[in-house]
Amino acid sequence: MAVTPIPELARRSKAASRLLATASTAVKDEALLTAADLLEARAGDVLAANALDVAGAEEAGIPAGLVDRLRLTEERIAAMASGLRQVAALADPVGEVLDGWVRPNGLRISRVRVPLGVVAIIYESRPNVTSDAAGLCLKSGNAAFLRGSSTAVHSNLAIAEVLREAVAKAGLPEDAVIVVEDTSREAATEFMQQEGLVDCLIPRGGASLIASIKEHATVPFVIDGDGNCHVYVDAAADLDMAEAILVNAKTQRPSVCNSAESLVVHAKVAADFLPRVDAALADVELVGDGRARSLVPRMGEATEDDFSREFLDLKMSVRVVDDLDEAIAHVNDHSTGHSEAIVTTDVAVADRFLNEVDAAAVLLNASTRFVDGEEFGFGAEIGISTQKLHARGPMGLQQLTTAKYVVRGDGQTRG
Repeated sequence: MAVTPIPELARRSKAASRLLATASTAVKDEALLTAADLLEARAGDVLAANALDVAGAEEAGIPAGLVDRLRLTEERIAAMASGLRQVAALADPVGEVLDGWVRPNGLRISRVRVPLGVVAIIYESRPNVTSDAAGLCLKSGNAAFLRGSSTAVHSNLAIAEVLREAVAKAGLPEDAVIVVEDTSREAATEFMQQEGLVDCLIPRGGASLIASIKEHATVPFVIDGDGNCHVYVDAAADLDMAEAILVNAKTQRPSVCNSAESLVVHAKVAADFLPRVDAALADVELVGDGRARSLVPRMGEATEDDFSREFLDLKMSVRVVDDLDEAIAHVNDHSTGHSEAIVTTDVAVADRFLNEVDAAAVLLNASTRFVDGEEFGFGAEIGISTQKLHARGPMGLQQLTTAKYVVRGDGQTRG
């Protein structure tokens, strides 16, 4: 069977998005709950498709960790279904009146949340993204136009088939969810260039995917970028608290973008704190500047690149600074704009750090691991934006909407 051309799929997504934009909350929730039930009922079909992907990945010699991210189980499918039910339970952002006012001439102006339209998502390996992204797009009134990786194509298509059946049962267009079958590089580039049809493109993947988006995309996009997240331990820090926060931020799940990659320590507490770090992070490779290495003999020498790198592994850079100004400068110079934390009991120091550090999220006396849509109370997220236009930080339902002005008059004309 011939593969449907991407422009035709994009046009179908656009047509579906216009119907979804006016769908009621009740109908969207019905579609989500039906999808959750069908996913569990059709788990055998989804697992059979996933087995083809896993076998192909293993035959291709893909590392075991990546194969595990690809593999589905009954429990993981149940978690996907649970995620759809959670999204159904969230408040519908569409139609929310953000503000309103009346002009002296009697015009009544309001600003109202509306869907973006067609949200295109290009992602790697994890088939659960198909369900998660489609659910968030559906609840926010958007069409989900999805392009996964070749390694997960059978899984993605099987999940999408279930989701499309569910939305159709609820009376919505099945093209509310479309997965592109063509997983070639040429198709990926074409996917990024559907001007006039795609309203927002969101990549979920590594550095090479982000680079490709920046080079080839001609539609608006949101960068779900690297997370070189810092923890700054101030001279006035509670060192027990600092140690607990650092261990959690670095080791609780080191392969994700909101894990800490860089430690900055004030010189006044470095001699006390860094030996504690050495013991608490015994399984973490530490690389640092000269002053940090003098306090931790096993620490390797950090290059300038190390201070800017997202390791996504049990490795961390360490810098000793003389004052808050130097700490803020170091963080801003090397940050990827994701999440930055300070540990201190000094209110004035905390306020300066929170105000002067330029990142999507800044934290006081808390782990960077909290920068997550679910932890923020969004219920779920479609990514974490490290850019400043349209959305910044964890992206939930509200970030999948835009606003339009509604102006009501009674015959006013402009003189």
